Amino acid sequence: MKTALTIAGSDSSGGAGIQADIKTMMANGVYAMSAITALTAQNTTGVTAIQNATAEFLGQELDCIFTDIFPDAVKIGMVSESDLIRMIAKKLRQYQAKNIVVDPVMVATSGAKLLQDDALHALRTRLIPLASIITPNIPEAELLTGMRILDAAAADRAILSLRRMGSPAVLLKGGHLDEGECVIDRYDDGHADATFMHDRLPIEGHGTGCTLASAIAANLCRGMAMPAAVEAATDYIERALRGGYRPGRGDVVVLDHFGASALRTA
Repeated sequence: MKTALTIAGSDSSGGAGIQADIKTMMANGVYAMSAITALTAQNTTGVTAIQNATAEFLGQELDCIFTDIFPDAVKIGMVSESDLIRMIAKKLRQYQAKNIVVDPVMVATSGAKLLQDDALHALRTRLIPLASIITPNIPEAELLTGMRILDAAAADRAILSLRRMGSPAVLLKGGHLDEGECVIDRYDDGHADATFMHDRLPIEGHGTGCTLASAIAANLCRGMAMPAAVEAATDYIERALRGGYRPGRGDVVVLDHFGASALRTA
């Protein structure tokens, strides 16, 4: 069985972070492992507290994984401190990790800040150059590039700027960009470019970015080429959102990871 590793924070409510990543990877047919960067106290109404792992402990987590069950793909999510980013980059280079999907998580759906200011430079210079693909949303792309993204032309310029940071492929998620009744995700790898369009649903999903990046990683594990892996992941997200539900008191929708399984619909 193919294996995937998520390096991310834990969501105590189970809708995002490593919990969403593991559900997604398993639903898409790969064995999931995790290295936890942080514990978060959160639920469907917001984030209350964050407790980061130490860089030394994170390094030990990664050593244990790579020396025993070498992952066929790696998904990286919430990493809020520069020393944690440097440790991840060190271990990815040391073990020559492949199929690295970086979701540059900076702000939670609730608005809580998840990335410290000094970590932004480390993310740009240490982690993104190691990525096979990065999957920012519009606010994250604005922070990374320093550009305002208000329309399709600006989105295209931002993708070029992001690719210059070292990642060969970029998926710019369009949920925050007003383009009518559709959400348009833009993909570019320097050889192929594509737009993936889905209906804009009248709901706010919890853990959508985590789930999308993990689905891409799972698809790469299963041997898909990058453009196909991305397209299949965006379709998976739409199905998971349509089947989503509200288990808590918050307004956000938790995704139906297993009901949306690509393996069930294939």
